[in-house]
Parts: sequence; C-alpha cells; structure tokens
Amino acid sequence: MLVTTTSTLQDRHIADYRGVVSGEAILGANVFRDVFAGIRDIVGGRSAAYERELSRAKAAAMEEMIAEAERLGANGIIGVDIDYETIGANGSMLMVAASGTAVVIQ
Repeated sequence: MLVTTTSTLQDRHIADYRGVVSGEAILGANVFRDVFAGIRDIVGGRSAAYERELSRAKAAAMEEMIAEAERLGANGIIGVDIDYETIGANGSMLMVAASGTAVVIQ
C-alpha cells in the first residue's frame, strides 16, 4: 500500500478515488501516569517512554486507516494527515488520528 502526504503521485496515474479513510488510537490517562512515573527516563527534555507510546498510537492509527482502504479495494492513500488531540476531562487522554483519500493507482 502506497501511503503519502501529497495529493498527487509523480509518474503514477490515479485511476479511481474510493473515498476518505481514517484510523484512530487513544492513549488513556494510565499511559500518562505510567510515563510520568518514569520521569527519570527524560534526557535532554525528551521522554523516551512517552515517545514510544506516541509511536505505537500513530502506528495503530495508520494500520487502521490502511485496513479501511484495503476493504475499499484501494492500493494507495494520498493526502494523509496525522493529528494529535487531547480529549476527555482535563485533557486526560490523547487521540492520534490519521486520515487520507483511498485511491486505486495504476
């Protein structure tokens, strides 16, 4: 599956547009608690544990989006956008959402 943030593909033809596809992953409050409990993990202002959790959430959102595109018979996704939003009471959860347009590429 070709996945790109661009809306066009160089040297490739988009034969059909199958529609918007998306995937979401939510990190719950326990993730933040666990990360902050391991605050000693921070080096140079970065938390490796927090970054690992964000990477896992992003991968899950992307996998869900790709699976939806495959169900639509697409072999590519263009115009991909990844958003990070806090949700819930007091922003206690983090949502990672990936969306794009499923296409058939020739």
